[in-house]
Amino acid sequence: MQTIPHPMPQNAMRAPRRRSPSGARAGFTLIEMLIVVTLIAAISALLMGTIGGGMDGLRLRSAAKELVAELRHARAQAMAKGEVQRFVIDPAKRHWTGAEGRSGELHKKLSVVFIGARELQPRRGEGAIVFFEDGASSGGRIQLRQGNAAWNIDVAWLTGEVGLHRAQVDGARVARADDAEGAAR
Repeated sequence: MQTIPHPMPQNAMRAPRRRSPSGARAGFTLIEMLIVVTLIAAISALLMGTIGGGMDGLRLRSAAKELVAELRHARAQAMAKGEVQRFVIDPAKRHWTGAEGRSGELHKKLSVVFIGARELQPRRGEGAIVFFEDGASSGGRIQLRQGNAAWNIDVAWLTGEVGLHRAQVDGARVARADDAEGAAR
């Protein structure tokens, strides 16, 4: 004789539901869920502020990456077209002009320092980096700073290579605007 296994009732596999003393099903109320979501949002906001410097840190890094991209574009245009290209920056006005008439403004909270060849300076207080047909450049450094964070954008004079590096910020000094103005004169 062969035995046929008896199917288990459907509810046998389910965990029994808890009931509150009043007989209602146990669970979370909407208020409890809102409290948990609010706590998660508050903790996330605190972590974002401490880890990356918050929005100020994002703004600083974004501006540095934008300038790096524009400098690399100017170098690429110089090599592709076989013509000298200029990148001009006015640290006081936080304004730059690049290859092919591209230009932009940096956020007013950022301090900008330019160190480069005085001979290439278009006007007093402005700095310029020139890219030549072979990819070489006049070289220079643009430093963006906000609070205790700073990024250096370095352009190598021999190769024209553009690099982005976090700058060391001591309480004592990070290339101040006065120094850069003296370097750009």
